[in-house]
Parts: sequence; structure tokens; C-alpha cells
Amino acid sequence: MSNSFLIPHAPAGSSSTVPTNLLIGDAWREAIGAKRLQVDDPSTGDMLTSVADGSIEDGISAVDAAERAAPGWAATPPRSRAEILRKCYEGMITNIDWLTHLISLENGKSLTDARGEVLYAAEFFRWYSEEAVRVLGEFTASPNGANHILVRYQPIGISLLVTPWNFPAAMATRKIAPALAAGCTLILKPAAETPLTALAVGEIMRQAGTPPGVVNIVTTSTAGPVCSAILHDARVRKLSFTGSTAVGRHLLHEAADQVISSSMELGGNAPFLVFDDAALPDALDGAMIAKMRNGGEACTAANRFLVQRGIYPAFTQGIVERMSRIKLGVGYDASTDLGPMINAKAVDKIRSLVDDAVAKGANVLLGGQQLNRPGFYFPPTVLGDVPSDAQILREEVFGPVVALQPFDDQDEAIRRANATELGLAAYVYTSDLKRGLQVCDQIESGMIALNRGLVSDPAAPFGGVKQSGLGREGSHHGLIEFCEAKYVATSW
Repeated sequence: MSNSFLIPHAPAGSSSTVPTNLLIGDAWREAIGAKRLQVDDPSTGDMLTSVADGSIEDGISAVDAAERAAPGWAATPPRSRAEILRKCYEGMITNIDWLTHLISLENGKSLTDARGEVLYAAEFFRWYSEEAVRVLGEFTASPNGANHILVRYQPIGISLLVTPWNFPAAMATRKIAPALAAGCTLILKPAAETPLTALAVGEIMRQAGTPPGVVNIVTTSTAGPVCSAILHDARVRKLSFTGSTAVGRHLLHEAADQVISSSMELGGNAPFLVFDDAALPDALDGAMIAKMRNGGEACTAANRFLVQRGIYPAFTQGIVERMSRIKLGVGYDASTDLGPMINAKAVDKIRSLVDDAVAKGANVLLGGQQLNRPGFYFPPTVLGDVPSDAQILREEVFGPVVALQPFDDQDEAIRRANATELGLAAYVYTSDLKRGLQVCDQIESGMIALNRGLVSDPAAPFGGVKQSGLGREGSHHGLIEFCEAKYVATSW
């Protein structure tokens, strides 16, 4: 059993290795009982390596380590915390080539997408290195003049961070960076499908000078029991989770027993609205970004394409042409545009949703059939005239499938866009800025891209409404999620 993984397919001259044990306190440790968790390559279906399979006891050991480190880290001057975060950013940029290959290897995304993720992930370290010194308090007189109101923001405490497989670097740094900037210590529980990237980020942070116990990483195949044990430890005060709405609901129940502050970025069902007056080439460019970033495996991915009837034929033709040019292949092949999905279960879900839509009357304009080849692939697919009762309009497809529906007027578009319990992201294309802003006001979504195909930005508040989540990540809002506001009433 090896304690490290040598990255295959890495750039020439790269011999970078990744730890495969748990990071608890000041050391990489085997799991109790030396249990291991298999990690597979979705491009081939073959085993890559194994990592430590943490237990409940390992999770509590990580809480112990976080508790020991908490007073010192909270007392560390903001400028000192900022310098460490800046070094974490520099460490990721320095190692961008092999990190890119590692993400593609265990996640399946193309090298282009993987490199984009490393840059995005690193930017959270840089952004919060700048925000760490700007946690401003408040001072004012009470309205009746009897006293003064002093408000300080202090670190909320030990935090459990639970991250998904689709952006294994970015979803980790989007939580780690603000937690550290606020002065919190943490336990990161990455997805079992993609643990290597999180472990690599952890080692980069160690090398950047993060003190022992400030960041702990527990990989596990039994996420439910391990997270439950951590959330029922009275020392833990924060939960930050990114994943499905169903799992988010369960974790909220778990967090309720100790009344733990919870931030949640949950599922999406993003509408992509195209009005007749939209600039067609821009709308098509935006559609490809909004749909095909990360192969469609993104919570912000456009899931329902609502296109006004006048532009519907031209938009449909254009999207079919563009989707047909996508080259599908092994994720870490430099010529690949679209790699595999994460696993066989993901492919089965995509196929089921496509089959349901077709059975109910949708037209297959491109793709639509699962491929017979090693690995977990589904081809670029376009479905036209998808009926409103198709399940693909209610569930995240999380794959390379464009589902098109025509609409007649603005009211109908807004009504259809809001016909979901989810409200994470939405996209609107129109050349009429007034109408665009009016539509944005009426769409029930936490984030809206107006004449853009991308909403994610470390400097912007990321999050949803309705059952798409609680709280915000990124921007100054993301840092405040890891703080408590302490009010002092004082007179002199």
C-alpha cells in the first residue's frame, strides 16, 4: 500500500505525487484500521489508486486537531492569514500543469476545463487573501442616545466543509479560503469520487505555511455516519455543503440537533431564455458555455432552453451545428472537448431522462444514444420541442444534453422559467436592456447572467433561492458566512 500517488499523463518533466492518506493535525495518517477507498479513472473505468477510508473515529480526531489549532489561528493577525492565503494561490498557479492533469484524470473533464478550474480555484485564495484584512465592524449611537452600539465580526469556529466531485478543486477552495480568512479551523470532507485533488490542494496549503490542524482532510466511503458524528460534536459550529438538494435536506436535519449554522449550495434547474431580438451568434456562444462547461456537469448549467418562436428555428439549427463539432474522448487527451461523465450511474440517469423525453414526444436532433466503449461517456445531444411533462425539464440532467422548448411571449417565458422548486442560476438573452432587466427582476433565481453564458466569479455572491440553497459563497458575503456578529452595548 502506497502513501502517495504518482500522477500519470502529467506534463513532460513532471513527477508530482499526491498524498493518499488523511490530513489530521500535523501529519498525513492512515485511516484507523488501514481501510482504503478505491479511486477510478472515468475515461477508462479502470482503478487509479486508493486513498485512506476514514472512519467516525478519524472524523473526531480531525475535530480534535481543529480544536487544538483554533485559538492560535483565530488570534493570528489578519495580515498574516492573508499572506498564507496568497502563498496558497501562488502554489496552485506554480503547480497548474500537473493539477490540471490530476483533475482530468480523476474527474474526466477535458484539459481545457480542468485548467480553467485550477485558475478559478486559485482565485479564491487570492480574493480572500485580500478580503481577510477587510472584515470591518460597526460603531454607532443608539437611537435614544442611551448607549453606543459596537459590533465586531469574530470567527464562527470549527467548520465542516463538504464538497462535490464536479469541481474538486474550486468547491474546496471556495469554502476553505473564506473560512481561513475569517480565522476558522476546518475539516474538509471531499467527494469519494474525486479525493485526490483535495489532497493535492491540502499538501500545497501545508507547503504554503498553513499551521498544523487548521486544515484537516478526511476522505471516506461512509460520508453519512462520519459527517453526522462531526455535526453532533458540540465543538463544531459551522456546516458548509455543496451538493444535491436531497442530501442538503438531510444534512440540515443533522445540523439542527446542535443548531449549527449552515450554508448550502444545492441543485439547480437553470432556464436559458432567448428572445426574438437576441443577437443570435452571442446567444449561441453563451449557450455553449452555459451548457457545456465541465461537460454539463455543473449546478449552474443551462438545463432548459426556452427560445422565442421567431428565433427558435435559427437557434435550433445553430446549436445543433455547434454541438455536432464537439470532439468526445479521453479527458486528458489534449484534443478532447468533452470527456466522460463521472461514473456509470451518471450515464444511466442521462440516458433515462433522454429516453423519457423522446417517449413523450421530443425530437432527437443530435446524439441521444449511449456509446458502447470503455469509460462513462454520453454524446453531445440536442432534443427539440421537448414536451412540458418531460422529466428532463424537472431534474438536472448533469450532462451534455440541450433540451429546447419554444415560447410565445415574455409572460410565458417567465412563468416557465419559475416553474421549479429550484432557483440557482438563469440566463437571459435580449438586445433590449430594459426588457432584460425586467425579466431578471421577475425570475426567481439567486444568480442571473444577462447576455452572458457564465456567472461564476470569486468576487460575486454565489448562491440560490428556494430549494437551491442557503447563504452565499464568494465575495465579501462568503467571508461573513464564517463569522459571528458580536454586539457590545457600552456607555461612557
